[in-house]
Amino acid sequence: MEQPALVRRLGVRDAVVIGLGAMLGAGVFASFPPAVRSAGGWLPLALAIAALVAYCNATSSARLAAIYPESGGTYVYGRERLGPFWGYLAGWTFVIGKIASCAAMALTFAAYAAPGWERPAAVAAVLALTAVNYFGVQRSVAATRIIVAIVLLVLAVVVVAAATGPRVPGLGLGGDLRPLGVLQAAGLLFFAFAGYARIATLGEEVRDPARTIPRAVGVALAVVLVVYALVAFALLAALGPDRLGAAAAPLALVVPGLGWLVRIGAAVAALGALLALILGVSRTGFAMARDGHFPHRLAAVHPRHRVPHRAELAVGLIVAVLAATTDLRGAIGFSSFGVLLYYAVANASALTLPRTSRLVPAVGLAGCLLLAATLPWHSAVAGAAVVAAGALIYLARLHLARRA
Repeated sequence: MEQPALVRRLGVRDAVVIGLGAMLGAGVFASFPPAVRSAGGWLPLALAIAALVAYCNATSSARLAAIYPESGGTYVYGRERLGPFWGYLAGWTFVIGKIASCAAMALTFAAYAAPGWERPAAVAAVLALTAVNYFGVQRSVAATRIIVAIVLLVLAVVVVAAATGPRVPGLGLGGDLRPLGVLQAAGLLFFAFAGYARIATLGEEVRDPARTIPRAVGVALAVVLVVYALVAFALLAALGPDRLGAAAAPLALVVPGLGWLVRIGAAVAALGALLALILGVSRTGFAMARDGHFPHRLAAVHPRHRVPHRAELAVGLIVAVLAATTDLRGAIGFSSFGVLLYYAVANASALTLPRTSRLVPAVGLAGCLLLAATLPWHSAVAGAAVVAAGALIYLARLHLARRA
């Protein structure tokens, strides 16, 4: 039976915009304080390590996406290069972990945009963005383009204010070097880069994927690295490590009197990340439904809008229910573990490609495992529990299929 297919509408600029929207999320407004508490004045080193691992992961993903230009990202790569079980495990971890991330991001948006009305605002945001995605990927790109422009403008104001205002001695750099602390900070900052995978998960909707995806991933990652480096140096120079580590909203401290602008930037960034997350999760769920891991009805493609509309609606409704009933902002450590497992599978898949360098995927795989090992124990335990649950479901389905 012919599988339902999506339409290739996205060019390089569109794919770059989606990657930027996913990476320039609310994390840039909140990830630096916990990272600097671990790394101190060596925060730029932690950022460089995170960027190196992200580069290796992105390169591996781009190589694989050029060969397997289908929806699903690492789920497809693991399935094709390592076997069905590893592909399924990557897809399961991504979908479950990122659904929790969607709910957390919706609540983060609502906390900035509608304090006191967080749950209704979070549900409204999820439903609105699901509707945007439902009516076509081009509308999602248009919305993301506006979001990215607003976030970059806010971050530019912060960087300029730091550059022209008073600075701490030595720009807040250096101090005692704690290798474990630097690695923990790198693990925290790595997740701010992880959105480039959204480009690969849209592989079936990208024109000339062998050329477009590698270029879009590289450009988006380079832009975000420059932005994050500028923001990191600006925060260290303006606040210093101690004050930055204790700040709840550090960017607002750099621009006193413009706290409202930072709140708008953080709320819009959370919307952008949420929009990209819903896109990525629905495409991975769509691919897994085509292979029978999820209900096959989710594998439908809308005849007019050419999007996986049932998968998008299912993801949107689940996230809306979670946002209305559960506060996941502080309880999604397993999502961090899952992201590292997801990219570990991508790098392991890239290691099997013939006639390509093994160095980049080997470094990426080692980096993923190292950063996973430095996560707090409760995050690792929660992540391992989610992985084990997915593995048990897979084995149970396999056993039932053999008995049938």
